[in-house]
Amino acid sequence: MKDRRSSRRLIDCTIGFAANDEGQGLAYAAVRSDHGDLTERVAFTLRPAPALLGRDIAYVALEAVAAKLAERGLERVRLLIEEQPLLGDFQERRALPASLSLPYIALRCRLNTFREATLGLGEPAVVRDLTARARAEISLLVAA
Repeated sequence: MKDRRSSRRLIDCTIGFAANDEGQGLAYAAVRSDHGDLTERVAFTLRPAPALLGRDIAYVALEAVAAKLAERGLERVRLLIEEQPLLGDFQERRALPASLSLPYIALRCRLNTFREATLGLGEPAVVRDLTARARAEISLLVAA
């Protein structure tokens, strides 16, 4: 996936994710590049905090996806997610609950490893599809 053209162009990556109460998480990332589209499946773990209403899951999922994209050699990425507080946290640099400080720093550090990395709103239908895939697979893990 890495070549001179892809390192110059911003690659869109739409992300959907889910996690269960035991901290098993899964993200699906639809990556669009000049070389075609591909969907990455990225597993992650965390200690979910119900009081955060999923914000912690979003941070950990995005950091895991960003790590996978960096591993693939991408240098310029736009991570597209559903509208949620995480976008405001990054764009407005809002004050965070103490329990989100470490996931925020981890994600910010990961994004700083790219030549260019931005966050934005994804196409709602694509995000919903990817999120549904992640939720379905996570529910199978619980059932197993």
